[in-house]
Amino acid sequence: MRGFKNIFKFYINVSFHVALAVVCLTDITIQNFDVPRNYKLLLFIFLATITGYNFVKYAGIAKLQHLSLAKNLRQIQILSFIAFTGLVFLTFFQSVSVLLFSTILGLFTLLYALPLFGNNTNLRGLTGLKIFVIAFVWAGVTVLLPLADQINLWKWDVVVVFLQRFFLVLALILPFEIRDLRFDLAQLGTIPQKFGVRGTRIVGLMLICVFVLLEFFKHQTSKANSISLIFVGILLSILIRYSTTRQTKYYASFWVESVPILWWLFFTFLMEIT
Repeated sequence: MRGFKNIFKFYINVSFHVALAVVCLTDITIQNFDVPRNYKLLLFIFLATITGYNFVKYAGIAKLQHLSLAKNLRQIQILSFIAFTGLVFLTFFQSVSVLLFSTILGLFTLLYALPLFGNNTNLRGLTGLKIFVIAFVWAGVTVLLPLADQINLWKWDVVVVFLQRFFLVLALILPFEIRDLRFDLAQLGTIPQKFGVRGTRIVGLMLICVFVLLEFFKHQTSKANSISLIFVGILLSILIRYSTTRQTKYYASFWVESVPILWWLFFTFLMEIT
């Protein structure tokens, strides 16, 4: 049992789980627009997520709760280096459009982590901006990258899906924001700092409502997507409702981040039977 717990902790801490969630959202986009599934691109996104997240978490500006990982940090660094090496190799199999978008989104990740602004500040430290940067990068990776060489990105339904993904990720982040309320510096201006835990839950519900309602603005959709999207909205609403500042250790980092994976499983199942 202890061995399983250690494997599970490593799985979370090395960002495998969040990378899997990002890949699931990307594949939902692929299935929604019925474009060819590019496994080299999916692996590229998986490795890029591991590399980016571990860089942000362990590059010396990690939150206090990550300090307890010091004894495992070398293992995480080794695996991150392997992921980065694989990422570099896979860049040779990506199109110019994918590499261009990846570079832009990667720059946002660097600006999020590195203190490149005045007063030793990064994007994360700019008041109230952190959550929107994360949502923009997730939406860009999971919507724009798989469609970059397939269809017109200015197509109405692509814009709607991008906005849906943006609002979904904003809602997904809120349980983390509530969890970190006790640790975040006041100048970050997070939503829980501004509106409190109860107010943040209301904001989350509003974001989920926008996420669902945007489905009615699409020119084309499917029954599988609409049903699974409502399922995700209900599931995430419940998780936000029960988010607290003293939530269990893996409430956000496992259960909340499992929402995209569960969405993909349910959506794929519905696609098969409808």
